[in-house]
This record gives sequence, structure tokens and C-alpha cells, in this order.
Amino acid sequence: MVVRNNLRVLMAKHKLNIQDVSDATGLSRKSISKLYHEDSVQITFYVIARLCKLFNCDVEDLLYLEKEEDA
Repeated sequence: MVVRNNLRVLMAKHKLNIQDVSDATGLSRKSISKLYHEDSVQITFYVIARLCKLFNCDVEDLLYLEKEEDA
């Protein structure tokens, strides 16, 4: 299983860009960009909490598990 995120979907729903999210959360633009493009290899509880607060959502609205297909 792979952990994925819905940041792109949440941002589109709220009509926010990467800079908007960075400004609203205090998180670095680079961190938001890596999450947006799903290039992150780790995410802290602090980042999860800040994003959930911004989007007024639960953790499961931001993160989900995706089954890996057999290669």
C-alpha cells in the first residue's frame, strides 16, 4: 500500500494555489509543492495539522491508502 494525498483536490476545491497555501499555513512553498506533486517521502504531524486546519478537514480527507498494483 502507498500513502497518497488529496492536496491537489482540496486546493482546487478551495481555488488556492501553492503560494496561497504557503501564506495561509506558514509552511514553505517547497514543502507544499512537493506534496502537491506527490514527491514527498515524509510528512510531519505538524504539516498534516496545518493543512487540515486550513481546509477544515479530517486527516482521512487529506491522506489515503492506495493499493499497489503488482509489477
